[in-house]
Amino acid sequence: MTSTSCNELAEDLLARAIAGDAPDELPRALADEPCSRALFSILAEGLADRFEPALCDVYARWFSQAIALVVEGADAAQLLARYQRVRRVRAVAGEPARVFVLSRVTLGADIAVTSVLLDAARRRFPAAGIWFVGPAKNYELFAADPRIGHAPLAYRRGTLGERLAVRQELSALLGAPNSLTIDSDSRLTQLGLLPICPEDSYRLFESRAYGGNGSESLSELAARWAEETLGIVGARPYAALVGPAEQTADITVSLGVGENPAKRLPDPFEEELLRLLASRGASICIDKGAGGEEAARVEQAVKRSGAQVTYWTGSFAGFASIVAGSRLYVGYDSAGQHVASAAGVPLISIFAGFPAARMFDRWRPRANGGAVLRMDPLVERHCASGAASGYQTEAARSIAVGEEALEGVRRALAVLETAQ
Repeated sequence: MTSTSCNELAEDLLARAIAGDAPDELPRALADEPCSRALFSILAEGLADRFEPALCDVYARWFSQAIALVVEGADAAQLLARYQRVRRVRAVAGEPARVFVLSRVTLGADIAVTSVLLDAARRRFPAAGIWFVGPAKNYELFAADPRIGHAPLAYRRGTLGERLAVRQELSALLGAPNSLTIDSDSRLTQLGLLPICPEDSYRLFESRAYGGNGSESLSELAARWAEETLGIVGARPYAALVGPAEQTADITVSLGVGENPAKRLPDPFEEELLRLLASRGASICIDKGAGGEEAARVEQAVKRSGAQVTYWTGSFAGFASIVAGSRLYVGYDSAGQHVASAAGVPLISIFAGFPAARMFDRWRPRANGGAVLRMDPLVERHCASGAASGYQTEAARSIAVGEEALEGVRRALAVLETAQ
């Protein structure tokens, strides 16, 4: 199939699932290599990002079938039956010698979710070895914590088969005797579907369904789950970064969107934002991200704004250290906001592009006196009130959306300045 055909097929299936009309079978074509990107970026993420318990059931059914098509000897019905068992909240008894906590793979999620589970594990099992299982760049966020060791594990974002290849390494690691595995709803296990250790030594925080229809954030839900599962009250997100920051700044900024352009606000918002921040007379450090399009976009926004800034071009952990030492963090919905939230740094998050209100609820950070600006509903309110008549062109709409966001930033800055 062509990528266009794959996208159309995945989008149609997602729409049917959201409408409550999901077919029983996943089309075989979506499990084949040409459709790998559509299978994950459209279907898997589309089902997960809505945080609807019913869609978790659909995901489990379809992706059990996909795994069975790729993994020799795997049976879809057995995978699904196991998933239904391990998704239940089960208190942990006993004192394991080793506790493995699986990375969520994305940096922001490892702060917002995985670090809460690490915090609970190190408190619940003071004599055990606690191991973070995942990529090296993610472990750097916790490397200064003497209680947390690193079990390196790479995750390839390729075909379904390439993503599942990690199961053999996982099984060898997590099958150690007298061990406990805490799954943060990780991509390493395809959100809990891959059997990688005995069920009695495995606990899954099914973050997409846990909490039901409530509005708690993922950090709050992870803390509640840790209390039910491990008996630890008040687990919190944290980072443990090695060494002092290589740079310092009053304000840290990230305009990264994690390859999701829907999180961006249209031009000229970014240059106007930087101009507004620069008018405060504070020093500013901006992360250039991984380079490429993001770095070029940041440089252009800085140039057009006339702001005097310094750039960060190193590791995310290095930027996280600068964020933790700053007085204010500003950015889109991305990993930086979760670092600021965990470090107690006031933040202003411009939160846009979410497909459902519950995704905003789940991923919103604690603002520490700042603000989380929920952008999509602001635009919807304009349309509902008839103000959309002023948006006759895309350019006019872009200006209006940017002005909404900038006004929100101004209000948040005024509140913070008054508090100081």
